[in-house]
Amino acid sequence: MPRGADPKLSAFLARDGQTIARMGPPPAQGELFPSPPSSDVIPINERCLVRKSGRHRVVVVCGFPIAQFALDDRVAQAYAMTHLVDQGWADQNDVARAFGCSTRTLRRHQERFAEGGLVALGRPRGYPEGRSRLPRWRKRQILRLKEQGHSNRGIADQLGLDEKSVRKLLKRWGWKPAVIATPGLFDPAAALTGDGSPRAGADPKLSAFSSDPEPPPLTLDRDPLHRFGDRLLARLGLLEDAAPLFCSGHVPHAGVLLAVPSLVRSGIFQIARETYGHIGPAFYGLRTSIIAMLLLALLRIKRPETLKEHPPGELGRVIGLDRAPEVKTLRRKLARLAASRRAVDFGRALAKRRVQARGAAVGVLYTDGHVRVYHGRRRLPKAHVAQMRLSLPATTDYWVNDRSGDPLFVITAEANAGLVRMLPEILREVRAAVGQRRRVTIVFDRGGWSPKLFRTILEGGFDLLTYRKGRFPRVPRRRFRRHQARIDGRRVEYVLADQEVRLLKGNLRLRQVTRRSEDGSHQTPILTSRRDWRAIEVAYRMFERWRQENFFKYLSEEYALDTLADYGVEPDDPQRDVPNPAWAKLDAKGRRLIAEAADLAAAYGLDAMLNPETSRPTMRGFKIAHSAAGRKIQERLRAYAKVRARRNATPRRVAVSKTTDEPIVKLTVERKHLTNVLKMVAYQAESDLVKLVRSHYRRADQEGRTLIQSALASAATLDVTKDTLHVRLDPMSSAHRTRAIAKLCAELNGAPVTFPGTKLRLIFTVADPPD
Repeated sequence: MPRGADPKLSAFLARDGQTIARMGPPPAQGELFPSPPSSDVIPINERCLVRKSGRHRVVVVCGFPIAQFALDDRVAQAYAMTHLVDQGWADQNDVARAFGCSTRTLRRHQERFAEGGLVALGRPRGYPEGRSRLPRWRKRQILRLKEQGHSNRGIADQLGLDEKSVRKLLKRWGWKPAVIATPGLFDPAAALTGDGSPRAGADPKLSAFSSDPEPPPLTLDRDPLHRFGDRLLARLGLLEDAAPLFCSGHVPHAGVLLAVPSLVRSGIFQIARETYGHIGPAFYGLRTSIIAMLLLALLRIKRPETLKEHPPGELGRVIGLDRAPEVKTLRRKLARLAASRRAVDFGRALAKRRVQARGAAVGVLYTDGHVRVYHGRRRLPKAHVAQMRLSLPATTDYWVNDRSGDPLFVITAEANAGLVRMLPEILREVRAAVGQRRRVTIVFDRGGWSPKLFRTILEGGFDLLTYRKGRFPRVPRRRFRRHQARIDGRRVEYVLADQEVRLLKGNLRLRQVTRRSEDGSHQTPILTSRRDWRAIEVAYRMFERWRQENFFKYLSEEYALDTLADYGVEPDDPQRDVPNPAWAKLDAKGRRLIAEAADLAAAYGLDAMLNPETSRPTMRGFKIAHSAAGRKIQERLRAYAKVRARRNATPRRVAVSKTTDEPIVKLTVERKHLTNVLKMVAYQAESDLVKLVRSHYRRADQEGRTLIQSALASAATLDVTKDTLHVRLDPMSSAHRTRAIAKLCAELNGAPVTFPGTKLRLIFTVADPPD
């Protein structure tokens, strides 16, 4: 015992200690908030937990229940999560971990609750309504582009997506770069590189087959006339395009296959894939639709409705299918391509490819507008139609053709803008096609006359060639000389005078070559900046502008250039300025009043001249006698002065929305532009065939296109082997025409190509005529 302790207290403690020892150890005191078994509790943090009880949950904070919910009640569960975070009892990471969701889901619950309360938390299960699911064909398209080596940004730009979306989709699908395997011994594709060129050490005979780098599509069919398997695959969304399968036999209109080599070399199928990708799971995919529309145009099937007059089975055998696409199918494919709004990019890429193939011919480019008259009920801007000498509702397309007259590209003008306004845009497209360094001569007619524009053309690195417009001094007869030369294989002769002229008050100096008619009554002045050309060459290039006029006439008659591609309209700019109808009415009224005053004044003067001086010797007497006529003249003049004042106070041009209460619309441009591009490529293929046959046909300049058109429309016998498609054309109408087409076939066989979508090399011959 410690020193100084109380002895009574010590005795009491000793007695109590003996008693406590007899009673045993005291019971342990329980905790204030005992921890339940861990299997029934999900801890959130040191003060929050979720207690489980069957299908129900209770959220406890510091021992007090604040929320309860059933596992099937998604709204109450989301509210409990949001309430924990909003009150500051737990952070997002702890709550998301305890409730088995992601922090992103929790943040979405918070945003929905803040915007719409509890009702917003009750979203239905499944994919959100109104949001389109990613189709299967888009997934295959993204994976295919990625396997081809495209970057995420390139895929996003090509498909119109966001780069972040492409990256997340590839991560979700678990995409990984494919390991490049060693090509097999008997793999035909092993002999080709990615661009279709032969690999080092590859068989040169095999490289001739690879005109199309696209691998042949999958097919389950073996009978070319019954394609049930491929149609089923397309129906299930497993086929993007049907594989062409040809069968041997005599096929009507198979002569159109003569144009396939030119179409393949134009690059249209490769450019279409790069521009559009594909048009979704379909039996008639992108390649089939493009080649069908091109061959139908060459067969002079001018519009989809004309397909009703041709058996689809016969046309299908030409393109390797059991049936050709019919009216609704073809229109649906055009609508789907137009929906991507890439026709301008498609035409621009084709123009660049054409420039690379025909570099020398694009040194001189002709540009002119073609007016397509509209006869519908819509109110459209008017344009002057030269053939009818009227202003009618119409749409103006500006075409650019090369030196041979073949088209290069086309631009649709906004509200029938004139050539002066459209030339800068045309020059930008030309520069994008030919490059920045090349100097090109632009040839146009008087519609582009503008000395200020001439200066802009020269500053842009172009040369110009056009007619002179307006009044000009006649060139003296003594300055004309007769010029003769042979240009482009043609002998030409003109009477010309060459001189320098100055415009813009002497600040712009140009060369003027004037042609005089044979009788000397008419002079045609031509302005140009080309001083290196001879005078006769200047005149020849200017007068060759009629090639473009002939091109418009030929395409309108043979390819139905002026037909509508669809009947849809789209909104136009309501602030576009147009001539003010009120100003036009006042001007017409003023001209009518001044004309009436002039007629009355003429009659008044005639009476004054015939006035008998014996009866009215003075002017005063004459005025008194003819006072009524004088008052009428004065009334007309006073009315004209008032109308002129009102006209001068009225704006001459106003916004088009102020002139009508109807919606301001214009015809849809996309589908028409796409059909124009396809017709342009078909015309180019026909021109290439005419050039090939020119050296074998004496009257090629007069009958070349007629001969090619007959050959394309002729029947042929197809002979299909493992790696060739032999097209044996029927004889032509005469022996010399048959020989010309036979020489053309030999020219085409010299540079073999494969039919698009297959590995069948095309071989052309002409059958022997019967005895």
